[in-house]
Amino acid sequence: MGKSSKFVMAVAGVALAGIAGTGVAQASTAAHPADSGAPSSCRPANLKTKITPDTASAGHRHYRVTLTAAPKTSACQLAGSPRDVKFYNNGSLKGVTAKPYGSQSTKVTFGPGHPVHFDIQVPNASKGTTANRVVFTLRTPGGGIIPGDQEADGKLSVDYGTQIGPVQPGV
Repeated sequence: MGKSSKFVMAVAGVALAGIAGTGVAQASTAAHPADSGAPSSCRPANLKTKITPDTASAGHRHYRVTLTAAPKTSACQLAGSPRDVKFYNNGSLKGVTAKPYGSQSTKVTFGPGHPVHFDIQVPNASKGTTANRVVFTLRTPGGGIIPGDQEADGKLSVDYGTQIGPVQPGV
């Protein structure tokens, strides 16, 4: 096989594609074709995140997690609420489990010039527990996952009944 030959191997619904003989692999899902050239905006190393307080609603505090793609990355498709969400405070894992809410099938394009966000909704029933980092896994249309943990930093308070909204376009 020549240096420019591509190889593809399917692993748990995710294809790994790379250039034969280079040891370079690129994660690919239906959300990001392996042959698009530029690295995917959805990979953890190719995006920036931040958590900011958002407008409260009746009985809930809200926090917005904004994702911004690095320049020169290719757009990808996301859908639904992030999964495997974990909350930390100064490196200490908090025992709060978050459940998704809202439409889990709406496709959203994410890439340079197309930031996205999702909502963390927390009941006002109590003060909750302080957190300063959220770790999560992004999803693709059709229920796939983007390999690797994403992380976002910012001050928030979480508690029993915390819910995670679906990814939406915009800041």
